Order: sequence, then C-alpha cells, then structure tokens
Amino acid sequence: MEKITSRKNTYISHIRALAKDADYRYTSREFLCDGMKLLQEAVSFGAEITSVLWKDDPSDRFSFSDSVRQYFVPEELFSYASPMANSPGPVFTVRIPSAKSGRILRNALILENVQDPGNVGTVIRTANAFGMDAVILVGACADVYSPKTARSTMGAIFRQNILRTDLQGLTDILTKSALPLYGAVLSPRAVSILEKDISRSAVAVGSEGNGLSRELIELCDGEIIIPMEPDSESLNAAVAASVIMWEMRGR
Repeated sequence: MEKITSRKNTYISHIRALAKDADYRYTSREFLCDGMKLLQEAVSFGAEITSVLWKDDPSDRFSFSDSVRQYFVPEELFSYASPMANSPGPVFTVRIPSAKSGRILRNALILENVQDPGNVGTVIRTANAFGMDAVILVGACADVYSPKTARSTMGAIFRQNILRTDLQGLTDILTKSALPLYGAVLSPRAVSILEKDISRSAVAVGSEGNGLSRELIELCDGEIIIPMEPDSESLNAAVAASVIMWEMRGR
C-alpha cells in the first residue's frame, strides 16, 4: 500500500476530477464513491473496484486482488481529496459497467430532466427494492455516477440496471420489449393508477417543476395520474416515482 503526501500527486488529481467532472468520469470509465457502507455493498455485489484511498493506514482494511490499487493519506490530504465533507472514508473508484440495453424488459421507470442527485439516487434505490428491470434516464437528468447520486442510492447503483438514452433510443428500447409507455402528467386525459394496469409497462416521470416534455408525452400510449386530495401540491419526483413503482409491481 502506497502512502501519498502531496496534493499534486496524479492519483489525488484523478479522484478529484472524477468527483467534479462527468465527462472525465465517462472518458475514464470510472466513478467515485465514499464510505465503508458503499464499499461493503460494492464488494458484496461484485462491482469492479479499481482503487481505494484510506484515511491514514487502516488496520482493518479489506483484502483485494493485486489489481486494486490501495493508498493511504494523512487526514488533511484525505479531506482535500474526498468529495464529502467530514467523510470517515474510505474513498474508492469503481469501473462504470456496460449498459444492459439489449435485454428484454418486463417494466421500466423513466426519468426525464430530473436534475436533483438525491431524487435520481432515491429512484434507483426504490427501483431496485421493487424489482424494476430498468431505470432509464432521458434528457438532462443528474449524472447517476456523480458522488452525490451514487451515495443516495445506498448501494443500489451496484445492483440496478440503469440506462441513459435520448428519445429515439427510448423508443427503440421499448419497441424491442413491446412495452407500452405511460406518462405521469397532470391532464384531463390522465387515468388514475388505481384504474390502470401498469404492471407490464414503462412509466415516465418528469421534473417536479416542469413535468414531462411535450416530445416525450407525444410518444406515450396513455397518461396516468396519482390520485391526491384536491388542495395538495404535486408530489416530489422521487416520491411520485416510488408510488408508481409500487403499483407497477401488481396487486
């Protein structure tokens, strides 16, 4: 295990770039995670861990293959390198997996332009709990491999099938799986999810502020709505998606 003492070290520069720059993440095909909980999840589910940065020299560190580079740094340098304030560590890098876009899907939850990392991460976590075949991100969604999004999945990022695509790609994926597409919208045409069987379908949820784009709505085979009290505000995107995925499980 190598000790690092300089902020100018190339590995320190690498993990700071992974934390801040989405383009760099996809070029490097790596993303950054922090914390023992996520590391345990990554190990348990066979994620390809590429490196680990420990705060000080750990006495209870994991055993990894020789292909996993391990480093340790003083606390001050760890705080500089970590994307999380006051992180207990460790920080580690994981290979971005290849998308499983060719498989036939029984269902899918689609997010369009949901920019909050916590919301995107929560949807991925919930989708994994409810057995969704895929979470599909369309438009300007938060990057699933940013440290904030990855952290909010609570380990589901290592288990859940996640696809990123555009509207044409979405059409191709759903056509291959013969899945009808429903949009969650506030509209006079929308049917209550209590009255519509959405167990084998794809359902799209938009951002809390703007909802789904007109272009995506035009691709939909129907529109659905979550019944609520008349005076209530629209639901947070992650909450709405969670309610919908519960109904997608089937009763």
